[in-house]
Amino acid sequence: MITASHAARLSLPGADWRTLWREAITDARELLTLLGLEQLAHELPTEDAGFSLRVPRGFVARMRHGDARDPLLLQVLPQLAETQQLAGFSMDAVGDMAARSAKGVLHKYQGRALLIASGSCAVNCRYCFRRHFPYGEEMAAAGQWCEALEHVRQDASISELILSGGDPLALATGKLEELSRGLLEIPHVARLRIHTRLPVVLPERIDTAFIDWLKALPLQKVVVLHANHAHEFDSGVDEACARLREAGATLLNQAVLLKGINDDADKLIALSERMFAAGVLPYYLHQLDRVQGAAHFEVSDAQAQSLIEQLRGRLPGYLVPKLVREVGGDPSKRPL
Repeated sequence: MITASHAARLSLPGADWRTLWREAITDARELLTLLGLEQLAHELPTEDAGFSLRVPRGFVARMRHGDARDPLLLQVLPQLAETQQLAGFSMDAVGDMAARSAKGVLHKYQGRALLIASGSCAVNCRYCFRRHFPYGEEMAAAGQWCEALEHVRQDASISELILSGGDPLALATGKLEELSRGLLEIPHVARLRIHTRLPVVLPERIDTAFIDWLKALPLQKVVVLHANHAHEFDSGVDEACARLREAGATLLNQAVLLKGINDDADKLIALSERMFAAGVLPYYLHQLDRVQGAAHFEVSDAQAQSLIEQLRGRLPGYLVPKLVREVGGDPSKRPL
C-alpha cells in the first residue's frame, strides 16, 4: 500500500465524487512517483500510446508501494508494448460498429439493447476493448436520449436495456433521471442493467442522490461491476455494494483474464471469495478482446480453460464465473 508520506496526496476527505473525478491522476510520472517507482519512467510510451492515463487517487491508494508488478498498477499504467501493431488485433475487437442500430445504440443480442451512455470513465483500463471507439459520434445521451429511446420503443422484443460506455455512472444523476422518465413510458422494458466500474474505482459515486433514483425505479435492476483482482475491494467498495443491494439491485461481476494480473487460480479464487463477501456474484470471466494495444495481456485458451477447471474443483459452483469470449456477429457470448 501507499506509504504515509504519500497518503496525504491521495486523500481528499469529504470530497464528493465529482471533485474526486477531477482530481484523478492523469500523469504517469506522478503515478510512478507516488508509488516509489520513478525508475520506471523511461519505460513509458510517448503520449500514453494514444490512450491517456486516468486513475482515481483512492484506487491508487490500494496499490502496493514499490511494487512494479502490482496487479492494480498494471491495469492502468501505459506500457511500451501497447505501441506494437500485431496481426489479429483490431481497432474494433468485438464488432461494435457493425451492431449500431441508432445513435448510441448497439443491438447485438435478442431481447437486449445496449446504450453507449457516456464516453467517459473514471479509470482508463489499458486492455479496454473500446479504447478506440468513436464516442464523439456515438452517444445515446445526446438530444435527451431521444433517438436511442425511439429505437427501443419501436422494438417490442427488447425487454432489457443495458447502460454501458465509457461508464454510464460518469453521467450526473439528473441525466440518468432524464433517461428513466422516457424509459418508463416503454411498457415492454422490464429490466435495466448498468455496466459500471465506478463502484469499484470511485465508490463515492454511489451517493444518496443516485441511490434514491435507483431505488425509485419500478424496474428489475442489475448492476454489473468490473473487478479483476481481490485487492480492488476495500471498505469503501463494500459500502457502495451494500447501498446498491439495498436499492434493490442484483450485483454481478465481469472480470477479464489478464496475463500477470489474475492468470492464476489462487488469485481468481481470492477474487470470487472477496467479491462474494461484498455481496457480488461472479458472472463472466472474459478472454481478452483482441483490441490493438492490449496483446501483452493475452492468456491462451488452454490456460484459461485449465484455470476454470481448477476453480470448479475448489469453489462452489455459484462462485465460478463462466469463461467466455465475445465474437462479433455471434448471437451471444461464446462459452469456452
